[in-house]
Amino acid sequence: MAAGGRRRRPLRYQSLAALVEDSQWPFLFLVSDFSYGADDYDGEGNEEQKGPPEGSETMPYIDESPTMSPQLSARSQGGGDSISPTPPEGLAPGVEAGKGLEMRKLVLSGFLASEEIYINQLEALLLPMKPLKATATTSQPVLTIQQIETIFYKIQDIYEIHKEFYDNLCPKVQQWDSQVTMGHLFQKLASQLGVYKAFVDNYKVALETAEKCSQSNNQFQKISEELKVKGPKDSKDSHTSVTMEALLYKPIDRVTRSTLVLHDLLKHTPVDHPDYPLLQDALRISQNFLSSINEDIDPRRTAVTTPKGETRQLVKDGFLVEVSESSRKLRHVFLFTDVLLCAKLKKTSAGKHQQYDCKWYIPLADLVFPSPEESEASPQVHPFPDHELEDMKMKISALKSEIQKEKANKGQSRAIERLKKKMFENEFLLLLNSPTIPFRIHSRNGKSYLFLLSSDYERSEWREAIQKLQKKDLQAFVLSSVELQVLTGSCFKLRTVHNIPVTSNKDDDESPGLYGFLHVIVHSAKGFKQSANLYCTLEVDSFGYFVSKAKTRVFRDTTEPKWDEEFEIELEGSQSLRILCYDKCYDKTKVNKDNNEIVDKIMGKGQIQLDPQTVETKNWHTDVIEMNGIKVEFSMKFTSRDMSLKRTPSKKQTGVFGVKISVVTKRERSKVPYIVRQCVEEVEKRGIEEVGIYRISGVATDIQALKAVFDANNKDILLMLSDMDINAIAGTLKLYFRELPEPLLTDRLYPAFMEGIALSDPAAKENCMMHLLRSLPDPNLITFLFLLDPLKRVAEKEPINKMSLHNLATVFGPTLLRPSEVESKAHLTSAADIWSHDVMAQVQVLLYYLQHPPISFAELKRNTLYFSTDV
Repeated sequence: MAAGGRRRRPLRYQSLAALVEDSQWPFLFLVSDFSYGADDYDGEGNEEQKGPPEGSETMPYIDESPTMSPQLSARSQGGGDSISPTPPEGLAPGVEAGKGLEMRKLVLSGFLASEEIYINQLEALLLPMKPLKATATTSQPVLTIQQIETIFYKIQDIYEIHKEFYDNLCPKVQQWDSQVTMGHLFQKLASQLGVYKAFVDNYKVALETAEKCSQSNNQFQKISEELKVKGPKDSKDSHTSVTMEALLYKPIDRVTRSTLVLHDLLKHTPVDHPDYPLLQDALRISQNFLSSINEDIDPRRTAVTTPKGETRQLVKDGFLVEVSESSRKLRHVFLFTDVLLCAKLKKTSAGKHQQYDCKWYIPLADLVFPSPEESEASPQVHPFPDHELEDMKMKISALKSEIQKEKANKGQSRAIERLKKKMFENEFLLLLNSPTIPFRIHSRNGKSYLFLLSSDYERSEWREAIQKLQKKDLQAFVLSSVELQVLTGSCFKLRTVHNIPVTSNKDDDESPGLYGFLHVIVHSAKGFKQSANLYCTLEVDSFGYFVSKAKTRVFRDTTEPKWDEEFEIELEGSQSLRILCYDKCYDKTKVNKDNNEIVDKIMGKGQIQLDPQTVETKNWHTDVIEMNGIKVEFSMKFTSRDMSLKRTPSKKQTGVFGVKISVVTKRERSKVPYIVRQCVEEVEKRGIEEVGIYRISGVATDIQALKAVFDANNKDILLMLSDMDINAIAGTLKLYFRELPEPLLTDRLYPAFMEGIALSDPAAKENCMMHLLRSLPDPNLITFLFLLDPLKRVAEKEPINKMSLHNLATVFGPTLLRPSEVESKAHLTSAADIWSHDVMAQVQVLLYYLQHPPISFAELKRNTLYFSTDV
């Protein structure tokens, strides 16, 4: 209890990073003054006494209704009309530009009104600062200079930033016309978010200092209890009394509000409007800022008390796949300050309040992580068959295409809902069956539990969160049935992850993700306290789960690694990039028996959103990602799949890259290009057991060096190959095929391959697929057949290298077989459509030949099949 009987209210505030990272803005509903979720009512229409600090203007929450679209209701305290910038159905930027620009004005007017209130609140906070500073140097100071600087840290700077922004924006809104531009103002505001980062880092200390000063000094307590905030110009109330605690929360709340407004402004700004790229940039900066904010500023709502009488709070929750009784179950796992609880959402009839069933719980005092030796004795994890996962992906892609066609043809809503239901079922199965990374936990009473996660990133997040809590003085306990019921009952209100993470649960206007190539340079890292053997891995998401795509070399025994390594990462509907920094372990005894990999220690990890509206630029963008006190500097740029389809014949008379395969083989007097034979041979010699071979990107500079050597036909090729990183050699081979003037399986035959793989009858498919091979030019056919056997041998080592035939087909399929630039323009409308319509089929074509018994060139040419369809 605070001094003067004042009860410290827990801030009702969800993780800022989660709002951006988990959902990219689905189901956000923002209301000025106070904002409560459906979970703040007890089910009988009675409002519970929970909420933000007194006077809090806006609070975000994630709404559970699948039909709720992002809305913004912006009203001044003095009243005014509610503003909803959600466009009428069918409105798109640039289509009904007049209506869109009018909506922009409405959004801006509401935001301007709230900006005025915010500036008044900052003024109220600054008002006592000057007299307090004046008394600090006297014989009877109210506060010391250090206390004043801690409590009011960066408030003056934030006030000046917003005052300038308001003064520049206000006349533009008041004198509105269709030519008004204000994107530069939002861009400048976003560029100054570093001040907010400093404020956020100091926020907890500022609150604690203010509370301690209130308890020890009655004069300061009176000041901090009743700060006077000026009302808006048109308001009848000239002043409102607000506590200092509530006002100190305002800047944290404001960044979320500003970012939501940017989201709405972009929705109602035509793409060709000069503000559009500036607002995109401002939104990117704001989202990256929100993603980087330390979760320590996220006070959770109270659940129940612990056995020690302390407040039990929710620290982390999310959906995990549990292996129970040899089957996979999707569970909602809740980590509280002293207990881990595994729950399942009860099925309830329509209209009834949803509840959780507790499956099991472990007090953190009893929770232990098994050693590698104990893991070896545990039941082994059997991955789900790759071909079944690929089938699910194909169905999801096909259903997405059907839904888009129905919408384009203005089909019946029932038909669309049926398709969405089917898509959800397939996405749910993929989510359930795709994770393979084991996360085992034991209870001291002898029980063990196994979860499967999609990446090392999630596993380390859960492990670190549990270990951090276990550093406190925890006690073992047993919950009574009533206590367990209360705790499980609180889960529904406390949860921060509301929906199963599948695209079916996302809004239609959300980004489909990026398709193409992301170029990333990992420059350097600093912030390590002691020397280590350091390397980074890069992960991107695809179909809802993350895959490792690149790995830097190990920088040995250093605190400041400088890699400066460039990677090219293929994106398949990706929305996030993760960077993980590891300390390499060279102790061969520390092998994880679940996946045959040595356990390297994660030193830090971070994630950024890949916003399609901002990342699609030809220029490199440099950024820094912060992770556990470590800072990793990197640069990135993106090439869309549309651009990557363009193949241009080489103008040079020599070399191999970009030159027709028939020209190269004729010049070399070979059946298979020398570059293909040498790269394949080197991979077989020393890379066949490399984890992720052909999938993990090699360093771009190494690949370019090899390209130059092969093009020049240098005598030192073999020596260079033997010294080069094996992933760079694999990358050089893929680059050679990608830079051919036309794909290896040719532009001419592409439509026939697409039709052939779709045939249902096995005999017809066999006839067609073999006929198509015979129709290839001899150099193309011989090279293709040469490539199949080495890829099959790589797949034989799948238990070690994690590369199945399906994985290899996913890597090589779209490289060896892709639509011509003309055809893709004629039939497809977007990069996402290219993926949905073609990429899965390209993978299936290569997979068909990889799964086929060995195919002999001579036998293929000799056989005459009863298939004569022209191609």
